[in-house]
Amino acid sequence: MNNVLHEFFARPHGQLLIIAGPCILEDPATNERIGTVVRDACADLGLPYVFKASFDKANRSSIKSSRGPGIQAGMDELARLREKLGVPVTTDIHEPGQAATVARTVDLLQIPAFLCRQTDLLVAAAETGRPVNVKKGQFMAPEEMRNVLAKLDECGCRNRMLTERGTFFGYHRLVTDLIGLGDMMALGTPVCFDATHSTQLPGATGTATGGRPERAALLARAAVSAGVDAVFLECHPEPRKSGSDAATIQALDAVPALLAQLKAVREACRGAIDAERGR
Repeated sequence: MNNVLHEFFARPHGQLLIIAGPCILEDPATNERIGTVVRDACADLGLPYVFKASFDKANRSSIKSSRGPGIQAGMDELARLREKLGVPVTTDIHEPGQAATVARTVDLLQIPAFLCRQTDLLVAAAETGRPVNVKKGQFMAPEEMRNVLAKLDECGCRNRMLTERGTFFGYHRLVTDLIGLGDMMALGTPVCFDATHSTQLPGATGTATGGRPERAALLARAAVSAGVDAVFLECHPEPRKSGSDAATIQALDAVPALLAQLKAVREACRGAIDAERGR
């Protein structure tokens, strides 16, 4: 396991882990630019960083939407970025058959929210020996993620994390439930907050998802003050030109300042968080 992730899972309540990158893999120059800016900002702040990008987005609203470069080209690019940037990388898998192939390249496997109950997918991810990050389904109560953890446990996966990305609240709306976030943290595993997907307005534009990107920073600060162990966010030099999630992705040039805010919030709330955890 990569040293950054080894340290994180050994001491999950230490420094805030940042998982960030474009939604789907863009052209190599753009991928590298994004990774470099976030890596350097994290290094300046002393925050561990994992580069994230998808090789395929299998749940797009429209069949005509861009899905990414595919598994082989995607793994080649993630391997290149891993070496060039000198940071661990993560991506999501959608089918059990992808797990072993992807695990040969990435340091952390991500299970999409809509697929978090898929037993075969969880088993395949766990059997690779890689750490696994499971996003909580928008349709699930936080305590139901206990069953997801049990499936991973039974397959020998001890390094796992859960990610909150909003809960359905009627049509075309997600809400962030901070009480529920606390309930998920009480399950005893590291918890990440997905600041960008939590601002989505699912299906709001008919053939694409809408969003409230201006609220991502607000949500991220609230989640960090609540005690999450990691923050996930997607960013792009020109958000409207992003190949996916253009309605929620954050402007790259705003990311360093946001990360500084999150570190400050973490440090300000550290005593209260530790006391709540009984440390």
